[in-house]
Amino acid sequence: MGATDPFPGDVGPAGAAQGDAGGLLDALGVAAVVLDARGRITLWSPQAEALFGWSAAEALGRLAAPLLVPPEQTDLVLQLFGRVIADGTTWAGSFPVRHKDGTTRLVEFRNMRLTDAEGRVYALGMACDSQLLRRTERDLALSVRLVAQSPIGLAVLDTDLRYVMVNPALERLNGQPAGAQLGLRPDACLRFLDTDMLMTSMRKVLATGTPRLDQVTVGSPPDDPGTEHAWSVSHYRLEGPGGQVLGVASSVLDVTDHHRAATEAARARRRLAVIADASATVGTTLDVDRTARELADVVVPELADLAAVDVLDTVLEGRRPLPPVPDGPVRFRALAVASARPTEAERALDPAGQLASYDAERVITRCVTTGRPVLLARVRPADLPRIAADEDGAEALARAGLRSYLGVPLIARGDVLGAVSLYRVRNDAPFDEDDVVLAVELAARAAVCIDNARSYQSERRTALALQRHLMSEAPAQPTGMAIAHRYQPARAAGEVGGDWFDALAVAGDKTALVVGDVMGSGINAAATMGQLRTTTRALADLDLEPAEVLRHLDHAAAGLDPAFATCVYAVYDPHAGECRLASAGHLPPVVVRPGPRPVLVDLPTGAPLGVGGVPFEQTVVPLHPGDRLVLYTDGLVETRDTAIDRRLDCLVDLLAEPHDDLEELCDHLLAALRHPHDHDDVALLIAHATGLTPRT
Repeated sequence: MGATDPFPGDVGPAGAAQGDAGGLLDALGVAAVVLDARGRITLWSPQAEALFGWSAAEALGRLAAPLLVPPEQTDLVLQLFGRVIADGTTWAGSFPVRHKDGTTRLVEFRNMRLTDAEGRVYALGMACDSQLLRRTERDLALSVRLVAQSPIGLAVLDTDLRYVMVNPALERLNGQPAGAQLGLRPDACLRFLDTDMLMTSMRKVLATGTPRLDQVTVGSPPDDPGTEHAWSVSHYRLEGPGGQVLGVASSVLDVTDHHRAATEAARARRRLAVIADASATVGTTLDVDRTARELADVVVPELADLAAVDVLDTVLEGRRPLPPVPDGPVRFRALAVASARPTEAERALDPAGQLASYDAERVITRCVTTGRPVLLARVRPADLPRIAADEDGAEALARAGLRSYLGVPLIARGDVLGAVSLYRVRNDAPFDEDDVVLAVELAARAAVCIDNARSYQSERRTALALQRHLMSEAPAQPTGMAIAHRYQPARAAGEVGGDWFDALAVAGDKTALVVGDVMGSGINAAATMGQLRTTTRALADLDLEPAEVLRHLDHAAAGLDPAFATCVYAVYDPHAGECRLASAGHLPPVVVRPGPRPVLVDLPTGAPLGVGGVPFEQTVVPLHPGDRLVLYTDGLVETRDTAIDRRLDCLVDLLAEPHDDLEELCDHLLAALRHPHDHDDVALLIAHATGLTPRT
């Protein structure tokens, strides 16, 4: 069915169209009247009755002029009628006609002569209301001009969804002449669009009569290949005056500029969301490897299909990274790789932890030597060897279909630490300058976090080394007492170094037990701890009372940085079966006896060391063979979310459990009370009174 048969009806036996009523003639109400040669009415249509008011019974056989023509117009009408009958002159125009109700109406006439088989002549008059006709003509003229001149693409499709009208604007939008589209379906001539969606939508409109408005479809038209355009399409069902379905009308508006603006706004929102996500998730710990993984996870899949984070090998050695030699090789250590989905392209990347050296031709080398991003918007086969780690990697990238690459340096405080590499394998859109800006922002944030983590890890190693050196001499097993001890450093780099313990032999078979905690952390705290531990050992040799020892330590701490520390100093005398204790702001020790529940020693807390001029008091506690004294620092029991009293009760409950082996008891306490990511170090000392061995 072609464009010449736009709205077909059913075809009857005689070949005449038998469509539903409701066409244009029905809308105009065209009346038919036939007069014989004498001017009498011989045929009178139902439309004539509606137009003139006279029924067929009232009109047939009567002279038309007296019935329908005002008296003042009778002579003119008879002259015109005579011409039609005499020589077949046709006449058309508007003429006033008298209605049955007595009013006069202006009627549009078309008159012509008819001849029957016997040679008799008649006059046929086709008439309709003049005002209705003029209004319809104006509407049609306006519609035609609007359709032809509208900047909106307009089309009419029949019930088989074939084009029967395409206006000039739609010709331009579709990039095809109207003649090339008439008689075709949209899916046959608009292959650059998602025509499945359009056809489905039009079928629903045709079936339900419910319009579908402002459906946006995108594609690259033939006259602008490679550039995405957008159109807003609306569909309406066309119905005749009688309600018969004629087809579908479609309007098409080019909304490319609006679509691009909306797309750019959406991209801007996504960029802000990615930056916000990075702020919340990158650098959550002071761990270089985890920070690198967090960065890779943020950019995948929002910005890239595949990402790798590599740092200069010198960064992880604790030294300030030196600028790479521009023309020389650079040693990298891979920290993290993230992929949106499994892809062969991963084989081209160094696995996390691997050390590799790359020459100056490598893209990542150029990225760190220049300190600037490297963008390969469209990756060519010649680029693959410069991107991949080796020849096998280049082949893997080729098979994976690498489309676009972006390398961004990790720069913190003016130092280049490494680079993040971004790959698009499945995403066809190339990286652009907006992506570069976003990647640089993310890399800058992550680089600061990585640098902080690197610095803290370096300080942690230094503090731990100092702590271990100062604590390297393990306490000797004293007379009449068995000792078990533990030290666990804090997980965070800057919180290592302030806790210590000791067990020292004192004259008369006595033993001095010490646990202390410098108020501070890091290298300075470790150094202060070392000086206080050394001073404590010197004072123990003088066999002073615990309160006197703390007074001297308080004076010594005043000149240190940091200057404050808590400490418990106890002296156990196996001959007297007692222990004398004094505290400088420290948590109370626990006495564990066979049978009864362990108790916290009721010991005057005292002020921390370094306050200066504050007296210390001491307490005497019986300690017989089989009894135990447990000393510890606050890292064992203090947490941020539980009251200290509850934590001390928990410690007492654990000590109430039977444990014959002191080493196992130390491990048990640490496992039960210590959290995996606690931010304080712990010193623990358990002294078990064994009694004196008789001399032989």
